[in-house]
Amino acid sequence: MSFNFNYHLEYTENLLYGNRDWREWHEYIEEVLPYWNIDTKVRVAGFIAQCSHESNNFRVLEENLNYSADALDKIFSKYFSRAGRDAQEYHRQPEKIANVIYANRMANGSTESGDGWRFRGRGVIQLTGRHNYTQFANAIDLSLDDTIEYLKTKKGALESACWFWHTNNLNSLADSLDIVGMSKRINGGTIGLDHRKELYEAALEILDVDTNSIPLETVKNGSRGRTVKLVQEALGLVGDGIFGPTTEYHVKQFQMANGLVADGIAGSSTLRLLLK
Repeated sequence: MSFNFNYHLEYTENLLYGNRDWREWHEYIEEVLPYWNIDTKVRVAGFIAQCSHESNNFRVLEENLNYSADALDKIFSKYFSRAGRDAQEYHRQPEKIANVIYANRMANGSTESGDGWRFRGRGVIQLTGRHNYTQFANAIDLSLDDTIEYLKTKKGALESACWFWHTNNLNSLADSLDIVGMSKRINGGTIGLDHRKELYEAALEILDVDTNSIPLETVKNGSRGRTVKLVQEALGLVGDGIFGPTTEYHVKQFQMANGLVADGIAGSSTLRLLLK
């Protein structure tokens, strides 16, 4: 299912519907994604959906830190109210805010270093912190200063997301249509999951992905994704796509009832009988 953007300009227009710069984005998508092996329809669908959620449809390419004092005390209480820091002194001052909330972590220096502001979130999946900036800079063979400037461009914003995707092995989750796994690896949780799913389903439809034609993989305790969901639904369980102890128990019961080795692993023999 390799995918060549040279012949699918209309896909980008539809995937980025409403973004007036979609033609420019198409040029960079066409150039950059294949280099990072985001080169099949399911990988492109996952990538575009996640990036669209993270960047408001490829419109927001830099972190907005223009918080009010009230918001700082609510969202960043660890650094303000609980730390005895007066949020009013930082009200609507993004640079000062960044230098507080990002100080002394992610390889950033102290508040006084200015690293928090210098290495604030940039890109369609916002790259944040000196450590990540440095790793990305090394990967594309640019200096740190040049990388900061590159991240301010559309191409740099896109390539940093590709680098993050590659570094975190998100292609493997995209290959198994694991939208929950992709979301958790990017977000650290499931914030915005409903919107991510909505964008993902739309991307799969726009790219004309026949999910039934995608081979099923062996799944077991700890597996996630489409095959797990199909197994769960066939067993009469809630199809959340997460293979845990309950799913394993029911797989073993099915295997015993059908003369299979009851190891709780849904391999080719189990899948063939269960999903026929």
